Amino acid sequence: MLDFTLVREKKITYKKFVSDLTIDDLGDLTNEMIDEQLKIISDCEDVDVVFIPQDPEAHDPYASSEDEVQMPWTLGHIIVHTTASSEESAFLAAELARGVQNREGRSRFEVDWETIKSISQVRDRLEESRRMRLASLNIWPDPPHLDNFYISPYSGLTNPLVRFVLGLAHDDSHLDHLKDVVNQALAARK
Repeated sequence: MLDFTLVREKKITYKKFVSDLTIDDLGDLTNEMIDEQLKIISDCEDVDVVFIPQDPEAHDPYASSEDEVQMPWTLGHIIVHTTASSEESAFLAAELARGVQNREGRSRFEVDWETIKSISQVRDRLEESRRMRLASLNIWPDPPHLDNFYISPYSGLTNPLVRFVLGLAHDDSHLDHLKDVVNQALAARK
């Protein structure tokens, strides 16, 4: 899996970070990320999916209601959030790769986290996300328009490779969060 330390510490740019990656690498990295998430939840049962963890630092400024801003995220919530973000990055990357100019707005759909109540739903969501992200790579043209970019205050020069990897970076940023929630849920069950 990618180590995002250098880009997060702003020691290198995202453009430099992804410069040697290929479309095949993006597929491999997607599989590694989904496999890692599945490994983290491998011992979970249905009760763990809806377990409400302790998270005194919980703060979601994009929450759908004021009641949810400080609410700790369940395992199911983390998974629907991370998959939605990575799918958005994958599909925006495909647009850039096809030569479509960056447009304002989002390309995002997030499953309602409250509907995720079983571990099979979590696993199905991860596998569905894998399928969609890998499929998005199949619509990149030969050759992709890697010179099509926009400037982001967060990621700088953002071409299709950077845009796709931003989704993986977001997944990566939630791995410790996911591990913590799973550990709390397993401990509570024992």
